[in-house]
Amino acid sequence: MDAKLLSRLGAGLLVMSLPALALAKGDMGQMEKQPLNLHAIGMFFVFVLLTLGITYWAASRTKSTADFYTAGGGITGFQNGLAIAGDYMSAATLLGLTAMMYMQGVDAYIYMIAFFVGWPIILFLMAERLRNLGKFTFADITAYRLNQGKVRTMAAVSSLTVVCFYLVAQMVGAGQLIKLLFGLDYTVALFVVGALMMIYVTFGGMVATTWVQIIKACMLLIGGTTVGLLAFSQFGFSFDELTNRAMEVHRLGVNLLAPGSLLADPVTAISLGLGLMFGTAGLPHILMRFFTVTDAKEARKSVLYASGIVAYFFNVIAIMGLCAILIVGTNPAFFEGGQIGGKVVGGGNMIAMHLAQAVGGNLLLGFLSAVAFATILAVVAGLALAGASAISHDIYSRVIMKGKANEATELRVSKFATIGLGIVAILLGIAFENMNIAFMVALAFGVAASANFPVLILSMYWQGLTTRGALWGGYSGLISAVLFVVLSKSVWVDVLHFESAIFPYTQPALFSMPIAFFMTWLFSTLDRSQAAKDEKEAFEDQYVRAQTGVGAATASAH
Repeated sequence: MDAKLLSRLGAGLLVMSLPALALAKGDMGQMEKQPLNLHAIGMFFVFVLLTLGITYWAASRTKSTADFYTAGGGITGFQNGLAIAGDYMSAATLLGLTAMMYMQGVDAYIYMIAFFVGWPIILFLMAERLRNLGKFTFADITAYRLNQGKVRTMAAVSSLTVVCFYLVAQMVGAGQLIKLLFGLDYTVALFVVGALMMIYVTFGGMVATTWVQIIKACMLLIGGTTVGLLAFSQFGFSFDELTNRAMEVHRLGVNLLAPGSLLADPVTAISLGLGLMFGTAGLPHILMRFFTVTDAKEARKSVLYASGIVAYFFNVIAIMGLCAILIVGTNPAFFEGGQIGGKVVGGGNMIAMHLAQAVGGNLLLGFLSAVAFATILAVVAGLALAGASAISHDIYSRVIMKGKANEATELRVSKFATIGLGIVAILLGIAFENMNIAFMVALAFGVAASANFPVLILSMYWQGLTTRGALWGGYSGLISAVLFVVLSKSVWVDVLHFESAIFPYTQPALFSMPIAFFMTWLFSTLDRSQAAKDEKEAFEDQYVRAQTGVGAATASAH
């Protein structure tokens, strides 16, 4: 029944998209829309048809909540590693970091390292315990020996906050990207992304979402590598020649390969690094992936493969950004005036696209454009699934129904939650069309690092954690991270148009994360209740399960 309905919805979506594409106008102004790119549109349809086919196949395999949330735990370590890398390598990675490397040089590489160093934390401290303790969401772990209702509610609220801001950022990015590259109207692009996301998740669940991520990751690796190799070949694959020539023409000169504005304010730099590092370990759509593999060994493999893939792609982006300085930045065809005083000026998030067109023509530009759009679709699907699981599994099944909901009802709630999140994402994307989305991403990572990570890591390793401490720590991290971002320049001045910011820094993690840890420790230590004593004694059972994957009673019996 679902499969037939899926095929009709997919066909309907494609039919509805055709008039929009046919009516897409040509050049609507250089700053808003590019001429219609038939290569990009053709490749976009190939990707959509391929992923709809996967969703059709996945729909027949998604019968239970375990299938919907975690693909039945049947994903291999390598497949999951590709999917995690796909989740992590968003359009912001391809477009934003390439442009940042082009404009700011080694500062961008420092930024990439801050993103990357979150993986060893997950690999060595969390991957095995996540798989052994969790079932569907990270709230399963934080609530393992604590008050289920209260802790799950707190974890679900913080997860949904992260998901919503991340989701809005992706939706706004999707609309702007398609507005630039496909000639489509911004609102039409949002509806296409939202509709596809709802189809992937509602019918295919984690199986479809995982395979969409895997395909997207492979396409991104192939596209990025092709552009990087073609560009690097123009310099004889010599990094010395590339960097020396780039420094000659770039406005930064020899400072291109020296730390610059990113480290000018060390407090902001440290706060940014902490947010990116520990935020990675607290993102709900990343943490969900560790429940899709068969055992803890495969979970560790997942992180190892994902780390290698992400590290490789970051280096490809670095090469692309440096090559773009000479191939794009000095070419008047891409920027009016080309050079001013022999120094590269101009830029923007489309640098990667300009480079693809310069080295591979419209065909490579079309492929990379379709990959960028596919990237947004895949990340949005993963976020929607994480949000839906927080609503259906944590709030509905465990808090409202006290664990008495049957699987069919919970699965139905998950699908309704996905549709609801899709509608909310579209509406918020329309509302925030002209808003700077950088603060949304910062808020997502700040909340993940401040609300999710402290309680999660302490629940795994600290016997003294109590329900009271977890609630105070989680909510204080959530509220302080949101407040610091709202009171910072990125919102208080740039969005709300006040004269000066109340909070002097743009990144909250350095301040909100210690607040969360301190409040968790303080209220756990001060809690002398009988419930707190029972929760501390239950840590032994949790510890054994974290180490072995089985409960203490089971372990002792063997």
